[in-house]
Amino acid sequence: MTTQLTKYLGVALLISSCGGGGDDGKIANIRPGIEVLLQDSVHLLEGQRVGILTNQSGIDSRSVGDIDLLLAAGVDLQAIFSPEHGFRGTLNLEHIDHSVDSATGLPIFSLYGETRSPTAEMLELVDLLLVDLQDIGARPYTYISTAILAMRAAALSGVRVIVADRPNPISGITQGPRLDPQYSSFVGMLDLPQRHGMSFGEMARYANATLDINVDLVVVPVANLTRAMWFDQLGLPWVRPSPNMPDLESATHYPGLVLFEATNLSVGRGTNVAFQVLGAPWLDAAAVRSQLGSAVGVDVADTTFVPSSPTDHKYDGEILQGLRLKVVDRSAYDPVELAVRILWAVADIHPELEVRGAALDSRYGNDAMRLLLENHTDPEEEIESWQELLADFASEVAPYLIYPE
Repeated sequence: MTTQLTKYLGVALLISSCGGGGDDGKIANIRPGIEVLLQDSVHLLEGQRVGILTNQSGIDSRSVGDIDLLLAAGVDLQAIFSPEHGFRGTLNLEHIDHSVDSATGLPIFSLYGETRSPTAEMLELVDLLLVDLQDIGARPYTYISTAILAMRAAALSGVRVIVADRPNPISGITQGPRLDPQYSSFVGMLDLPQRHGMSFGEMARYANATLDINVDLVVVPVANLTRAMWFDQLGLPWVRPSPNMPDLESATHYPGLVLFEATNLSVGRGTNVAFQVLGAPWLDAAAVRSQLGSAVGVDVADTTFVPSSPTDHKYDGEILQGLRLKVVDRSAYDPVELAVRILWAVADIHPELEVRGAALDSRYGNDAMRLLLENHTDPEEEIESWQELLADFASEVAPYLIYPE
C-alpha cells in the first residue's frame, strides 16, 4: 500500500490506495485508520507528546486496543481523553469524572463531565491529539460533537489533530432532514442529514472548514474502503460504540428511532434489541401497524419487551407492548421516513403520546416534525422536501469526502 501526504482545501489528508474484495462478500485488507497510521505513517507521531481521544471502539482489526498499540509502537502517550459513556464505553451517566487508567497510570480526562472540551491545562501535556472513535452514521450522536469541541480547543492551543478514521457502519447513504444551524446542540452540531453517509474523518474535515475551526488536521483513512460498504462486509470486529448499540441491525434503525428518545415511548434501552423495538404499556401496536400500512425494506411486527433504562427511567422493568423492526432490504430501507410515519401514526391514535419539543427539535434538526404533530399535518410534504436538501448536501460536502463510490 502506498501513502502520500497532501494538502486539500487547507486540511491535511493522508491518502491511502483503495481496492480489492473477497469471494465471501467480505472485503479484503480493510484496515482501520489506526492500523494505517501505525503501520505506514508512524513517523507522524515520532518525537511528539501524544494525547488520544478514544474509547472501547478504538481497536485494530485484531481487536487490540489503541493504548496497547501506541505503547507497543513506542509512542510517547501522555493522556487519554474520553467521550460520553467513558473510556470503557459502559457508563450511562449524565456526568463522568476524570480518572486514571489502572493499566497504564495515564490520566483519563473526561469530556462528558465538568467540561466537554479539553482545557488549555490538559492540552499543555501534549503536542498532538489523536482521535479514534466509531461513529454510528446518524447526526444525533455525540462523539463527533466531542471531537469538534476538542478540535476547537486544539486550534487555540496550537496542537495538531490526527483523526484515525473508521468506516460508517451503515454505508454512504444519506436520508432525512438536514440540521437547521439554529437547532445546533451537543447531539448535533453539523449541518448534516439525519443519516449523513460520512465517515468520522470526513465529518471532521467538513467541520474544520464549515465551522471555521482551522485546526492543523490530518485524517488517516481506512485502507481499501468504499462508500457503498456496510460494516458486515469489512471483516472487522464489532464493538458496541455505546452501551445501547448492540449490533449493526440497531445501528441501521437508529437514524429513525432516535427520534423516539424525545417521547414517552421506549426504544428498548438495556435490551439486546435496543433501537430495534418501540413500545409503551398503552401502545396498540396492531392499530399503529394498520395505519402505517406497508413499509419498504423492513418488516414491522408486534412484540413485547422489557426495557432497563436507568438514565431515562422509561418503564424500567415493565412488560411493554410494542413494534419490532427487522431490515429485509437495507438498500431500499429509509429508517428516518419510517420513524416519521410511525410517530405520526402513534400521535393520531394515542392521546397518551407525550413529546418533549426541544428534545425532538434537536434530534430531528429543526422544528418541522414537532409542528407536524402539533398541527396534525400529514407528513408527506415534509418527507418529499428532504430530496432537494439531500441533493444540495451532496454537492456541498463533495470536497470533504475521502472514499470512492
